[in-house]
Amino acid sequence: MHTLNCQGKLITISTPLVMGILNITPDSFYSNSRMQNEEDWIAASLKMVEEGADVLDIGGQSTRPGSNQLSWEEEWNRIKQPLKSIRKNYPKVLISVDTFYSEVAERAIDVGADIINDISAGNMDHQMIARVGKLNVPYVCMHMQGTPSNMQDHPSYNHVTKDVISFFIKKIIACREAGIKDIIIDPGFGFGKTLAHNFQLFAEMKALHILDCPILVGVSRKSMIYKTLGITANDALLGTTAMHAWALQNNITMLRVHDVAPAKEVIRLWQELKKAADVSSSTA
Repeated sequence: MHTLNCQGKLITISTPLVMGILNITPDSFYSNSRMQNEEDWIAASLKMVEEGADVLDIGGQSTRPGSNQLSWEEEWNRIKQPLKSIRKNYPKVLISVDTFYSEVAERAIDVGADIINDISAGNMDHQMIARVGKLNVPYVCMHMQGTPSNMQDHPSYNHVTKDVISFFIKKIIACREAGIKDIIIDPGFGFGKTLAHNFQLFAEMKALHILDCPILVGVSRKSMIYKTLGITANDALLGTTAMHAWALQNNITMLRVHDVAPAKEVIRLWQELKKAADVSSSTA
């Protein structure tokens, strides 16, 4: 069982957590997740909190394949007011900020964020890991080959799962040396990986437990689902739920999702199945 120290709030993770995605962007890959005005993000955050989100993940720029990179100032200007407002309105919910900029990370923590979620694991801002260590907050460290602008050009691995684990071994050492106590690893589905890489890594996800860190899975409505099924991101909720069920069977710690209620439902059903399986094995 893992714990997280979030600004003095000790979170014991006895049940998988749900992280709701709040994209303060005009261009994220899933069009229904884009929020550009106050009315949108107030309604979206309220809905997620009411549906039971444990964490709200606020991001100010799209990191979809081929996306253009904003400066840290542009990103911060997008998220600072939503972050302040959500912190004021929901003092108990955990807030994560999705950024690869150390300057945005520090400013976000200063106004009430609890967790930093970095898709680049410090590779796009070499000050990030050291700064998060000084901030003394949990750090989501994600695997990505390349950058959002080029990550899907020619992704290549010797063995995707082994290569991802080797990457995290080095990153965990760097994070520990910087003073980061709570490291959450994210395999980075869809970030510098072909569909085949994504499915192999997903199928072998249990191997990631060798790292002894909480594991975050972010596959909500992604291309590994909708391209495989020949549909669009708008129609990928059922596929997402199926993938979430498989992830839970592999004892992951957190699901990062666009749709909070279905994620909470699949967790509840998984808990009941797990409980029944435990009873069955004890009486066999």
